[in-house]
Amino acid sequence: MTFFEELQWRGLVKDVAGEDIADKLNNEKITFYWGTDPTADSLHLGHYSSLVTAKRLALYGHHPILLCGGATGLIGDPRPTAEREIISKEQLNKNLMGIKSQVEKIFHGQAEVVNNYDWFQGYEFTDVLRDVGKYINVNYMLDKDIIKRRLETGITFAEFAYTLIQGYDFLWLYQNKNCIMQVEGSDQWGNITTGLDLIKKKLGKDAYAFTMPLVLDKYGNKFGKSEGNALWLDANKTSSYELYQYLVNVDDEMVIDYLKIFTFLSVEEILELEKKNKENPHLREAHKKLAEEIITDLHGKDAYLEALRISESLFRGDIQNFTEKEIKDAFQGIDPFHISEDMNLVDLLVHGNVCSSKREAREFIQNGSITVNGEKIQNLEHLITKSGLLSQKYVVIRRGKKKYFIGIYE
Repeated sequence: MTFFEELQWRGLVKDVAGEDIADKLNNEKITFYWGTDPTADSLHLGHYSSLVTAKRLALYGHHPILLCGGATGLIGDPRPTAEREIISKEQLNKNLMGIKSQVEKIFHGQAEVVNNYDWFQGYEFTDVLRDVGKYINVNYMLDKDIIKRRLETGITFAEFAYTLIQGYDFLWLYQNKNCIMQVEGSDQWGNITTGLDLIKKKLGKDAYAFTMPLVLDKYGNKFGKSEGNALWLDANKTSSYELYQYLVNVDDEMVIDYLKIFTFLSVEEILELEKKNKENPHLREAHKKLAEEIITDLHGKDAYLEALRISESLFRGDIQNFTEKEIKDAFQGIDPFHISEDMNLVDLLVHGNVCSSKREAREFIQNGSITVNGEKIQNLEHLITKSGLLSQKYVVIRRGKKKYFIGIYE
């Protein structure tokens, strides 16, 4: 299996530009780029498939350029439904620095990070029209899918012209960095072809590109979305434990595809995990390996082991030795209730909305359905005091097998 054939086997190739692209990737060492706009101060798991593909090419010997759009981010790529909100230059620069730091960490400093604002600052509007707009037909722009979808609801000239800027990015990188290939998600194909056409018309040269299919779950939702919220690559925004829980619970029928896309495991290793997943799906070996590979790549081995320990401790109900950070990671997303004094457990369960009434609270306690800080409590007179709290601050209540509540003593 050649390198390009492996990319296809992994499901990483959708649209292709350049008849001899396979030969280029298999037998030459080329410079390619992938780009994103700094609309937030962190990339999210949806971006990660592109980053992994870029890293895969880099490990094979190709030179990656990661373009962070300081210029394009000022405008915003057209969305299918409505215009993007304009962000300030100050926020954009902060976002850019955050993303740059993430990319450098993931690539261990081996990727070249560029900012297209560096070549657009001072570039006069009339020069853009002469150097770029003169070569791109309006009918050609109107025929692009994202533009056609927005014409009925309306599209601003800034968004309409976005593709010209991204097309010029490819031209500039081709001329100044010998970058002959662009690699993006399939939603960027229209912008990619603008760059290809510009290089052909201005320089008489052929460039290359391929897109990756957008990664979706079995319901057609974007990978890495949880109830409409992105799972961020920044560990301070989405903890390793949160990532672990998401990944070990992905759909059974999708996990092998995700292993192909998001990990550097060999073909043989993935086929073996596929076999195990079919024979013993309840062991979730493929899911656990997916979590291990992604979290280790993003946050490091220690972060993965910590996430694993938190998960296994919660499963056993053994949380007495959790640090404050582990408590925050494990129960992030749960709105805490507040305690200002020692309380009887029955009163506490009602106060914290764990139970709807004292009668229900007593029933849960007597049935052995309540654990406090990892200990099952069946004593109706049990008193919650500050001396018995985790990290001298938290009381963690589990009702039944999986429903958690957290109180903070103030």
